[in-house]
Amino acid sequence: MTLKPIILSAFLAGFAGAQDLPDAAGKDVTVRICTGCHGAEMFAGYHKSQPDWDSTIATMTEKGLAINDADYATVLDYLSKNLGTAPAKKNPETPPAATPPATPAAPAAPASQKAPPTARELFKQLIEINTTDSVGDNTKAAEAMAARFRDAGYPAADVQVLTPLARKGNLVVRLHGNGGANGPKPVLFIGHLDVVEAKREDWSFDPFTLLEKDGYFYGRGTFDMKGDDATLVNAFLRMKREGFVPARDLILALTSDEETGPANGIQFLVKDHRDLIDAAFAINPDSGGGDIRNGKHLMMTMEAAEKSSVHFRLEVTNPGGHSSRPSKDNAIYHLADGLSRLEKFDFPVRLFDVNRAQLERSAPFYEGQLGADMKAIVADPKNTAALTRLSAQPQYNALLRTTCVATLLSAGHAPNALPQLATANVNCRVLPVDDIADVERTLNKVLADPQIKVTNTRTSKVTPLTPIDPKVLGLVSAVTTKHWPGLPVVPKLMLGASDGIYLVGAGIPTYGVSGIFSDEDDNRAHGKDERVLTKSFDEAVDFMYDIVTGLAKN
Repeated sequence: MTLKPIILSAFLAGFAGAQDLPDAAGKDVTVRICTGCHGAEMFAGYHKSQPDWDSTIATMTEKGLAINDADYATVLDYLSKNLGTAPAKKNPETPPAATPPATPAAPAAPASQKAPPTARELFKQLIEINTTDSVGDNTKAAEAMAARFRDAGYPAADVQVLTPLARKGNLVVRLHGNGGANGPKPVLFIGHLDVVEAKREDWSFDPFTLLEKDGYFYGRGTFDMKGDDATLVNAFLRMKREGFVPARDLILALTSDEETGPANGIQFLVKDHRDLIDAAFAINPDSGGGDIRNGKHLMMTMEAAEKSSVHFRLEVTNPGGHSSRPSKDNAIYHLADGLSRLEKFDFPVRLFDVNRAQLERSAPFYEGQLGADMKAIVADPKNTAALTRLSAQPQYNALLRTTCVATLLSAGHAPNALPQLATANVNCRVLPVDDIADVERTLNKVLADPQIKVTNTRTSKVTPLTPIDPKVLGLVSAVTTKHWPGLPVVPKLMLGASDGIYLVGAGIPTYGVSGIFSDEDDNRAHGKDERVLTKSFDEAVDFMYDIVTGLAKN
């Protein structure tokens, strides 16, 4: 657990100074931590039980002193033992004065009595904390949500903010179940708090102020993915408020640097804090959700597999020389010819349970040739005509096969010199049923030039294929039917990548599930004036609660 900034407001109640505090173990630490507190006179005679002191200390995180874990425990112990339940009043030996003493002001309501935040309030709070990599502060957002959980009565030990680098905090919350040591493993729910950059001059309004307008919420992260974060936080707070006890532990991890940055939170937690997030499987709202077309709900998608991302460096070296005496042996020509061959090459079609189900279940919702081609390719992956038409559309081409494409190019060192070096970056997105070593061998064969050196420079965590868990799919289908009767659930292959790739690589199957819908023709994630339908967000709040509690019972 990292340092917690807290303000111990007024708990030295009723004491004129440190000398009037009870002499007991921890007094010196308590006095040191509380030096400079103000307003103590407002809380004269204030006594609390140990859980109430813990809640009071833990929830006041907005300003004040810093306290480490050891001092936190010492102060809590001192307060609980010495300012615990109110002492019995002594019977006065003389009658009271004619004028009764002034009635002391009532103490502030404990945190547990505060009105719980609405999902919209959580959403607004998250949007208005800038969490970009350049100037934002992921830790601030993590601490803000941690305060919400402590307010709700979660023990401090079950609410941890872990910070590998400045501004890169990650929140991990655990709701304990009644399964015991021999019960089922936990379920992990993840979401990233960071967002992509957003410049005020590029937007129609401030991207870091939540704006409700014309049936939409606008703001950076409304769709990717602070709306989903808010639904998860709301679900965990609601379970605590309602006294819901799951059959297994439930874990929530809100993390940093999924979009970009040096400190990816899921990688950090898997590597350094596996015990905090180890689970039977995980739910990642970042890679699921519903589709809308022409204002109508089309389908609910559930991500069940991801492609792996691999970067290869292509390099050609040459002695070079003066450009007035050119040679046919030119580094640029070698590289260009190889890339031209790659451009014309397609990896073979590979259908497996996820992309086959995606095509099969999506086909009825696409009229004309597209829907017919989806059905045809499922029936016969070698149907040349259908394959040609589908491959002409980038989305479906990527769904059917592994792809490799040139993304960066560099060559030469002077305008009047023959190039001594030519390089290119080729990014491959590999199906979970394909082997990266086979992809590299195929790449060398297609380039067909021994002067082109191919080096694997960066591979995302390889995502082994995990069959779809029918119980998870069944629950998602049941909850979807409850909220949107008749809407089909379609398993989906993630063509890009999410944080789920690190969990799957660590042996934790991960499924993309979200109740937020996006318009097929108006997805503004990462773009100008990012937005989400207000109705969709509101519906997603109850949907996610049903998903979380449903998995908790199973």
